[in-house]
Amino acid sequence: MTVNELAKSLSLTSLTGELPAREITGVYAGDLLSRAMGKIGEGNLWITIMTNKNVVAVAELGDPAAILFAEGAVPMPDALEAAKETGVPLLSSEKSTYELCLAIGRLLTGTP
Repeated sequence: MTVNELAKSLSLTSLTGELPAREITGVYAGDLLSRAMGKIGEGNLWITIMTNKNVVAVAELGDPAAILFAEGAVPMPDALEAAKETGVPLLSSEKSTYELCLAIGRLLTGTP
């Protein structure tokens, strides 16, 4: 499933414009940046509520397919700017991290 397909399936909001047709290879959910640095795999979808510019810097190290802000979290203006400059897609949802993980897991595995 691609970032674009996932966004459509879950009615996610794109914060950085058009979304890529990049395949999602897995999901990492977490807010501790030092932990995320070593856990986000290439092509993963990173779910977080952290909204500062450092989130984008950490994302550049792991090369996720996109960052998804849960619980209605909105990235700070400098984080949004950095994401646009580096090409890191940002998404948002009002759903909780748990709800998102459950829905995404079902979509990625084809489980009803």
